[in-house]
Amino acid sequence: MSTKDQLLMSLKAGKGSWVSGEFLGRNLTISRSAIWKHIRTLKDEGYIIESSRKKGYFLRQMTDSLLPNEIREGLKTNVFGKRDIVYFRDTDSTNIRAEHLAAEGAPEGTVVIAEKQTQGKGRRGRYWFSPSGEGIYASVVLRPRISPHEAPKLTLMASVAVAETILSLTPLRVNIKWPNDILVNGKKLAGILTEISAEMDRIHYVVIGIGVNVNMPCESFPSDIRNLATSILLETGEVSQRITLLRTYLEWLEMYYEMFSVGGFHPIMNRWKQLSDMPGKQIRVDLIDHTHEGVVQDIDEDGFLILKDHEGNLRKIISGDITLC
Repeated sequence: MSTKDQLLMSLKAGKGSWVSGEFLGRNLTISRSAIWKHIRTLKDEGYIIESSRKKGYFLRQMTDSLLPNEIREGLKTNVFGKRDIVYFRDTDSTNIRAEHLAAEGAPEGTVVIAEKQTQGKGRRGRYWFSPSGEGIYASVVLRPRISPHEAPKLTLMASVAVAETILSLTPLRVNIKWPNDILVNGKKLAGILTEISAEMDRIHYVVIGIGVNVNMPCESFPSDIRNLATSILLETGEVSQRITLLRTYLEWLEMYYEMFSVGGFHPIMNRWKQLSDMPGKQIRVDLIDHTHEGVVQDIDEDGFLILKDHEGNLRKIISGDITLC
């Protein structure tokens, strides 16, 4: 543990009281100037710390930055986030960073987090709006022992984990739109992007990335998506603790992943259906070179959408953009 982290632990142990510089210096075996240097770094990371020549230092408020040590503190997982958490104040895309790490051998459960993304990735090459400090942009490396054709199930699994997180921490009612959108009152609150590296018969790794709109006011959204997207702040009127949300998501994701890994996709699929009202809905599916319209019949055991078109034909939809008619 670094000296800075030990100093932070001492301030936390003070439980809302002043901690003298003399005490910190003696316990950490560092000078007063070294203490002040670390205090400035902690302030830069978002901790609110008061200083007094006579009294010492007072930790007034914790940071809301998604720092690895803060996420690990109280994290109830066995693997996810317990080992490698890679943190960026800003990066191009957490999925891009996670893919690079996975290709270099990063272990399962590695988590990549950013406060801001400059090239946030959505499905089909779209851009995911990722302002600094207002959302959760995180990717997890998985190494599942499954065949590549089963990979789409992981997207549905992750969407259930995101939905469970929001349901457990907010009063909101969420709805999952196939395959990877989390909606509240018809507007997009979160999305999942799953990317894989595989051969014909085996998967090398899977990266599951999420983007969750947490504390974004209306004016933060670009005008072209303002009527399509929402945030937890806009829906509840309250600021949410992003650290708590991310920690809870990792716990739900690991629980469902462990279930999936022992062949338990059926209960995950049932939960997905409970959280989605798509069966019976009239939709349009836009594919690369054509469009299908019809009524959703079901989601099959592989997570694919079954559509009955206007001619009565049943079509299995593996991917595509869905619009409710």
